[in-house]
Amino acid sequence: MKKIAFLVLTLMLRPWAGPAAGYPLDASEETGISRLEVFKLAESVLLEQGALKPGSLLPTKKIRLNLRGPGFEMPAPDPGFTAEVRNMVGKDAPAYGISVLDITDPKNPRYAEINGNRTQNPGSVGKIMVLLGWFQALADIYPDDIDARKQVLYETQVTANGFINRDSHVVPFWKRGDPKVIRRAIEIGDTANLWTWLDWMASASSNAAASQMISELVLLREFGASYPVSRAEADAFFKNTSKSKLAKKLSAAIQTPVTRNGLNVNHLRQGSLFTREGKSRLPGVSSTSTSSELLRYLVLMEEGKLVDPWSSLEIKKYLYLTDHRIRYGASPALDSSALYFKSGSLYSCRPEKGFTCGKYMGNKYNYLASTAIVETHGNNPPLRYIVVVLSNVLKKNSAEVHENFATDLHALIGRSH
Repeated sequence: MKKIAFLVLTLMLRPWAGPAAGYPLDASEETGISRLEVFKLAESVLLEQGALKPGSLLPTKKIRLNLRGPGFEMPAPDPGFTAEVRNMVGKDAPAYGISVLDITDPKNPRYAEINGNRTQNPGSVGKIMVLLGWFQALADIYPDDIDARKQVLYETQVTANGFINRDSHVVPFWKRGDPKVIRRAIEIGDTANLWTWLDWMASASSNAAASQMISELVLLREFGASYPVSRAEADAFFKNTSKSKLAKKLSAAIQTPVTRNGLNVNHLRQGSLFTREGKSRLPGVSSTSTSSELLRYLVLMEEGKLVDPWSSLEIKKYLYLTDHRIRYGASPALDSSALYFKSGSLYSCRPEKGFTCGKYMGNKYNYLASTAIVETHGNNPPLRYIVVVLSNVLKKNSAEVHENFATDLHALIGRSH
């Protein structure tokens, strides 16, 4: 216990990365993600210190899709429910896009929507489109062989190259026998399997990992069942393919899957890589989202209709938050709830007399996107709802605003049941 406590203390003293998500802690053997093993070993201490919440401890077998079965019909916005949600944001309502679907009783769902078609750059939430692209490509290559898909994810070792430059997000490094977890930025030469790279992208929201995974996704689609290829073959492909063709291949990798899965790419699009050098190597387009289309993504996932049921469930596992909770997820009201979460922030400031710029407090733009599925299993009945909040409320700390919104919405959903 002393050794574990020392390890955890070392882990806790490291700076936390950006938007956190994760994978069930008991899945380290299946996936090879070492973070899961060390967090599981230190579970009790992490709980005591507040780094993990009770809702973060579901085993893999408890991660389920909520809307499988007979066809789910999306309800029209409920005027009363919508009015209650609108009251929570008050005069700032025009700066929001909000979609809330209460599926506590899936036979009688309720939907609230405020500016559901208001467009906004999704920031790191766009990484869920990269997840979709990966699972779509694997299903296309191995349509009837899930074991082959798992084998690719487990056995393929990827080494960081120039696509990662440059990113300050830190990710956890640990292997059996190490006395501590080290959190640092990914560096050229770092090697891990695909499961781990996707976890770095989802869990630590590493832009380096996301860009590396987009480049690997383009290779997967290009070489099919022959993937992975040697570094020399990969380098030759990117060097000898024109930028215009690379742009088309990028679009096919991360935008075509959106359309194929019944979503509107004009309302939900990750258009580019997440690092400067990645963008120069693989040219892309702009990214956009709406709260209503992001919610549709999550509904399709819960129905098992993102690619196929296995892929939908794997994407949901990646969204299961088993790391430090921030922004919307930091609300204490959600501590006992399982939270499937992705968040993304973009803000910018310009000189303004009397105003001091701060993190999440832009006065030029102040984008924050939060997507969450909340499952409160200890409630009677168990609460289940999906929420997407896009905001551009200037000069306010948007992380605190989203946290407060989460607290109020959870109370509202609870009162209604």
